[in-house]
Amino acid sequence: MIAVYDESNIFAKILRGDLPCHKVYEDEAVLALMDIMPRADGHVLVVPKAPARNILDVEPKVLCELMTRVQKIARAVKGGLGADGVTIQQFNEQAGGQVVFHLHFHILPRWNGVPLRPQSGAAEQPDVLEGFRVRIASALAGN
Repeated sequence: MIAVYDESNIFAKILRGDLPCHKVYEDEAVLALMDIMPRADGHVLVVPKAPARNILDVEPKVLCELMTRVQKIARAVKGGLGADGVTIQQFNEQAGGQVVFHLHFHILPRWNGVPLRPQSGAAEQPDVLEGFRVRIASALAGN
């Protein structure tokens, strides 16, 4: 049985404009934003605008649109930050590590020899997030 989508989740609030974010990219299908509790410098989240709890219940058309944007944004993250690679993560249901029940992908830039930071719950300074946002958005504009 598929659980009901909760309109009060943080990404639904951001998509409605009820909460602010450091927007990297937006189009008719997705919003990409800086993760305020990053596990790597330049950690970006890509969120579909369509309400979906996770990959198990998203409409296939929405998932296809989402994945083309994940790829586009991952390229910009890697190029804009000069990363050696990227890790892309997506979690499903509580047992699978999902914390926010709106489908989203994590794009984590990676550098050789630099481990991911643990999930600490500590928020990054807004000016630091903005610096990464500008570099990634600039790389997107160059595509």
